[in-house]
Amino acid sequence: MSSMHRIIAPFLGGLVFALGLGLSGMTDANKVIGFLNLAGDWDPSLAFVMMGAIGVHLVMYRMILKRQSPLFADRFYIPTRRDISAQLLVGAALFGVGWGLGGFCPGPGLVSLVSFDPAAGVFVASMLGGMLMHSLLSLPSRRARKPAEATC
Repeated sequence: MSSMHRIIAPFLGGLVFALGLGLSGMTDANKVIGFLNLAGDWDPSLAFVMMGAIGVHLVMYRMILKRQSPLFADRFYIPTRRDISAQLLVGAALFGVGWGLGGFCPGPGLVSLVSFDPAAGVFVASMLGGMLMHSLLSLPSRRARKPAEATC
């Protein structure tokens, strides 16, 4: 794959995703909080956006996997792990709490930065801080998993 395809393909995918988020109104944290507020003035619009995305994914995923390989890679990279670890559960809980409190998840948070909304800025800064903290805390465990080099 050429270096230009490595840049253009993800950029176009991100652009389509950002446009979809913007057109559906999902960059507005109040829409998400309204969806999560089952006891108050519930806003079902996020459910319709999710159903549309799931429908497109179901069809396209099956069609794409019928190909010999992706358009811009040698092979498909599909996760094979199926176990439910403590790290997965804690990460999912943190994601859910952050989503519920802030009304943003990573995609809409990044797209919302163009609006200069201070809440989006705080969210993205917190998200990047959490990613950095995870990276720093997981360094010792990555080194431990690294296979020792054979000596002759």
